Amino acid sequence: MAASGKLAAAGVAEAVEEEDPRVLEPGAAPFGNFPRYSCFHPPEQRLRLLPPELLRQLFPPAGPDTRPILGLDVGCNSGDLSVALYKHFLSLRDGKTCPEAPGELRLLCCDIDPVLVARAKKECPFPDALTFITLDFMNHRTRKVLLTSFLSQFGRSVFDIGFCMSVTMWIHLNHGDQGLWEFLAHLSSLCCYLLVEPQPWKCYRAAARRLRKLGLHDFDHFRSLTIRGDMANQIVQILTQDHGMELVCCFGNTSWDRSLLLFRAKHTVESNPIPESLIEEAERNRLKL
Repeated sequence: MAASGKLAAAGVAEAVEEEDPRVLEPGAAPFGNFPRYSCFHPPEQRLRLLPPELLRQLFPPAGPDTRPILGLDVGCNSGDLSVALYKHFLSLRDGKTCPEAPGELRLLCCDIDPVLVARAKKECPFPDALTFITLDFMNHRTRKVLLTSFLSQFGRSVFDIGFCMSVTMWIHLNHGDQGLWEFLAHLSSLCCYLLVEPQPWKCYRAAARRLRKLGLHDFDHFRSLTIRGDMANQIVQILTQDHGMELVCCFGNTSWDRSLLLFRAKHTVESNPIPESLIEEAERNRLKL
């Protein structure tokens, strides 16, 4: 890293430490709950891969009384990416909405860390559209109560689209192979579409190494995991073979080498045909996995 790059990274680290003294080292965030995660992986790196018209393609207006699009963002951290996704898909520029944007988008954003959720609530510029809650997604009882409560406000039983951005590794490390399988089962049952950004296996090794360098206990399941290797393909296999979803499109890779994969529940085929533009995108990217 160049000297200027080192200084920039140090500046980010110092700002993070001053703002949240709980975490002085990345390895001390065993659930991926890094303060100011977006300082290290800016939302723009993902947004540049996602077409702004994606939601308009997936959920075209059906009339003047179009119901809102409901999204679920799992592992939202302090909300920076949640807000960026909202602005991106509604083409918000300087507070204005593109006339072709969806009539209404509502996001339920959850994270296991209450401090990060509190910050997200405080800093969110769209409090009427984005709801932030503290939730351990692997707690079945709490998950059912909170998600059902949100959906019932709109007379719905599932979300239109779910976002799972760099979360699967933390579920896998903390809950094992069965935990990852169950996590993906829950998500696929809750969402008509699902956008997933899996962490590659090298990130697993790096996370375990950080814990060891800090003298902390290794992740309980790291050494016993049998689902390993090409994690993007592993997750594609689980979602398509076990959980009734199909891979619609790979939008390519971020600068930190993570794929953005869009899945659809097979039962939505008749009501939501795949747009031709996404079929073409999938064909262009079919060799990237």
